[in-house]
Amino acid sequence: MSAETQTTVGVRPARVWWTAAAAVAAGAATVTTVAQATGRFHWWAGFVLIPGAVIAAAGAPLLARGGGRAFTGYLIAWVGAIVFTVGALLMFGAMDKGWPLMIILPTVAVAGTYAWRAGHPLARAFHRTIATLALAGTALGVTFLLMQADAVDFGETNWWGGFMMAGAVIIVLNGLELLRHRIEYRVQAIALAVFPAALVFLIGLRIFRGDWPY
Repeated sequence: MSAETQTTVGVRPARVWWTAAAAVAAGAATVTTVAQATGRFHWWAGFVLIPGAVIAAAGAPLLARGGGRAFTGYLIAWVGAIVFTVGALLMFGAMDKGWPLMIILPTVAVAGTYAWRAGHPLARAFHRTIATLALAGTALGVTFLLMQADAVDFGETNWWGGFMMAGAVIIVLNGLELLRHRIEYRVQAIALAVFPAALVFLIGLRIFRGDWPY
């Protein structure tokens, strides 16, 4: 590796770090300023907000490197983002309304790992199932957020049964996708996915219809 290449490799993460640090510093300053302006400022939340910003910025250089380190950087950045969000909610005293974000952000983070696909079909199918189930979890979090904002009202409907049914369908579809691959234990893997998912679907259907014995 030439001296010029070494310099470029060494400088790029540093630039990414400073860019990320500037971005999260601006975000922390914005949250603090708005909280003060609206009279909802809780200074002690800064002890959560600022570390979250630093953690998020720390993941950026690894994410920029690509390869195996990018996954680690991705996880670090998301952990920081979640901690930062907790700090922001505490800063505004809005945890009672904003708690669904604690469902939305982690599930979005898990869904985003789909970019790192495993090589073996079984491992890839399992990972894809987890990632797509995480999207269903995101939809659940968004639903809770809308309910907290009084934007939707399901009345007496046992609506959560629908999410159980959706999760079961996701598992079945990902399991059946293995039919495309000529691999060992394919039938067993599909059975392990389909039969428990079918049971969950039926339970979710009964809950949704309101005839599940509580």
